Amino acid sequence: MKKYFLISLLSLAFISCDSRHRDKIADDTTAQREKALKEPTTVQILDSAYNFGKVTDGEKVEYSYRFKNTGSKPLVITDVHASCGCTVPQKPEKPILPGEIGFIKVVFDSKGRVGNAYKTITVASNAKPEFPQLILTGDVVSKE
Repeated sequence: MKKYFLISLLSLAFISCDSRHRDKIADDTTAQREKALKEPTTVQILDSAYNFGKVTDGEKVEYSYRFKNTGSKPLVITDVHASCGCTVPQKPEKPILPGEIGFIKVVFDSKGRVGNAYKTITVASNAKPEFPQLILTGDVVSKE
């Protein structure tokens, strides 16, 4: 019985040490992100607009907008949001280092959106000048 208790105690100690290590990594990442936000950088937008053409009602459209960090500091994207709930953008979690190309993936759900689609995506970052709005356009046709 003592043997099982000792093994359990050692396992618990090992697991708790690991979680503190992960907390330290998270704290380091947060500190790096906060530091980067105070240091502006420049960005070149490679794709600012995308026309997906025609899709049938219910189809999902996926596209990744590209951009390049042209500055000398890491580019940190803090928030990305779309003009409509039918469009879901995903921001990069890690900073984009100088000279690297980053992506903002967008998924548009056309279900119930028959007609002309015009969606905007707003990006908040440490880029100066700021990111322009990203545009997603196209036509959604009804199922026949």
